[in-house]
Amino acid sequence: MRSLRLLLPAAALLAATLALVSVTHGQARTPVTLIVTGGTVITEDAARRVIPSGAVAINHDVIVAVDTAEAIGAKFEGAEVIDARGQVVLPGLVNTHGHAAMVLYRGLGSDLALMDWLNNYIFPAEKKTVSPDFVRVGTRLAALEMIESGTTTFTDMYYFESDVAEATRESGLRAVLGESVIKFPVADAATPEEGLARAEAFIEQWRNDPLITPAVAPHSPYTLEPGTLKAVRALANKYDVPMLIHLAETQDEVKQIDARFHMSPTKFLESLGVWNGKSVAAHAVWVDDADMDILAKRGVGLSHNPESNMKLASGTAPVLKWLAHGIHAGIGTDGAASNNDLDMFEAMRVTAFLHKLANMDPRAMPASLALDLATRGGADVLGMGQKIGSLEVGKQADVITVTMDGARQTPVYDPIAQLVYVNRGDDVRNTIVAGKVLMRDRQVTTLRRADVLRDARAMAERVRSAVK
Repeated sequence: MRSLRLLLPAAALLAATLALVSVTHGQARTPVTLIVTGGTVITEDAARRVIPSGAVAINHDVIVAVDTAEAIGAKFEGAEVIDARGQVVLPGLVNTHGHAAMVLYRGLGSDLALMDWLNNYIFPAEKKTVSPDFVRVGTRLAALEMIESGTTTFTDMYYFESDVAEATRESGLRAVLGESVIKFPVADAATPEEGLARAEAFIEQWRNDPLITPAVAPHSPYTLEPGTLKAVRALANKYDVPMLIHLAETQDEVKQIDARFHMSPTKFLESLGVWNGKSVAAHAVWVDDADMDILAKRGVGLSHNPESNMKLASGTAPVLKWLAHGIHAGIGTDGAASNNDLDMFEAMRVTAFLHKLANMDPRAMPASLALDLATRGGADVLGMGQKIGSLEVGKQADVITVTMDGARQTPVYDPIAQLVYVNRGDDVRNTIVAGKVLMRDRQVTTLRRADVLRDARAMAERVRSAVK
């Protein structure tokens, strides 16, 4: 009895202590590194939740909560707080196809068909001007433009890709970067075999980077021989990295492949086993139902590049048919040399308008679908759907805020329609990648804007002199 009597006060004391701790914890707020609060939060989650006065709590590189501003404020205390009142908060935009350094060729050889533009302007200009320095300067300029316009993840196919990666890491952006392989001599490789070796070295160097996914990028079916295309696939599979390629961009390409191999570009690559692994194909303008069945079966992600396709008069990709076939689809800007900018807001708007017109149906490609393609859809194309593309607990904290308080944005009835049909890249106020603020209230924090522009203008003078 005595031991029981002694134990009772101890048990009571323990219960009281636990109750006190519980109350204390109920009152305390969990510290996090960053809170974005007060704006309309467009989550792009499975339910497509829109929270009118919402907030996102971020700890280091991960989203830990998405809720109302009141609920987040009660539960979390941010070491840094971004006031997003009067703004929309949404996932960072995902650009699924481009050539970052080619921003230095912006406006070179305008108003031409693709083959004329490539063979008579771009390829000769690249032969005379592309170098590691050119690529670093161009990539920094592209990164600055993308940060300022709300792109947080981009895809690249170019030369000296390790230099692209270094400049990208400096900027803080997330990227899938493909070392190009092509059949004729280029700036960083005299032969396709040398290009493959360079690609393998690039993959080995960068495959463990937290923000950069290395890839191998065969230019296209018409600029590579079958053996090289097979070797590219084998290399990508060896390291389990993506393969990036241009596909069926023009009718001329389709005719070339048919003349040589009596197949469409998609079927030709299928016959070689090129689709057997992680693959992202850009354009896919001239694909039929049989092609789309192959692409869906092989899990190939497709990048729609409406502005480039329109400017070069390449055609209109059947994006709604892609989706009907179950193909992952995203939006890309292509290089600024054929766009002529890297503004994904403009790309979303053009995507929506183009497909309404092409289908003669104003209900085709609604704003919500265009936004899906630029966020979660793009993430799925790149095989990153579990990591980015929506504002959800456990995903990487890639977040942007976009102002909605200007004359052009007033009034706001539907924030998603407003984003797609009204807003532009320069309406972005804050850009965050992996929890790091790359732009705060329009001031880029990772790159010195004046230096980037100075270097780009100097490089442009070298380009101008070389192509006279």
